[in-house]
Amino acid sequence: MSQWNIAAAQYASRHNCIDAHVQHHLRFIDAAARQQCNLLVFPELSLTGPATDNTTLPEPPSELALQPIADAAHALAITVIAGITLETDGARKKGLALFCPNQRQPMRYPQGSGACLIPGDPQLTIVEGKTELLNIDPLAALYTCSQAVGETRWRDAINRLQCFAHKYAITVLMANSDGHSALWDSSGQLIVRADRGELLLTGTWGKQGWQGDIIPLR
Repeated sequence: MSQWNIAAAQYASRHNCIDAHVQHHLRFIDAAARQQCNLLVFPELSLTGPATDNTTLPEPPSELALQPIADAAHALAITVIAGITLETDGARKKGLALFCPNQRQPMRYPQGSGACLIPGDPQLTIVEGKTELLNIDPLAALYTCSQAVGETRWRDAINRLQCFAHKYAITVLMANSDGHSALWDSSGQLIVRADRGELLLTGTWGKQGWQGDIIPLR
């Protein structure tokens, strides 16, 4: 891996209109493509919005509703991970949609506590539950975490993910809807962290290691 450009989309979905969220995602995808990003990660439930009455998750999006994102991933040669809902045995839960440039339809996964990626491999390895004793694939180069945590929880999340990066010697990218998205290298060193607002947090791996930047969404 000579160079790898990744990004977290800091975007809070505050309603349940999938079509509107899709259009907003396309703006982020276009901005990430202009930064020559290979991967863009959105926060949890980014496409469906939060629970409708604080308890009931929105219904999963249809393939037709997601097609514009699949088309954009294909046209711009960028992999996208977005937050959706899944329905299994009549129960809804948080999930991820993986859009790859070489696939015309997204793959759907349970959200878990995060996902590991191998550059160039068109699939995710979902990390479930507690992360104290994981068998991380040695080829995995990135652990992504899609979150929607507020001020009272983000500090704990940041501390946990920094420790995770150091313990498993893996780069960690967190996309958080309410601010403070961040990137840590495989030693647990913070590369870049965002404040609030709609923006792209980017990371580039090259000869000098990881370099980070913040790109406001215009």
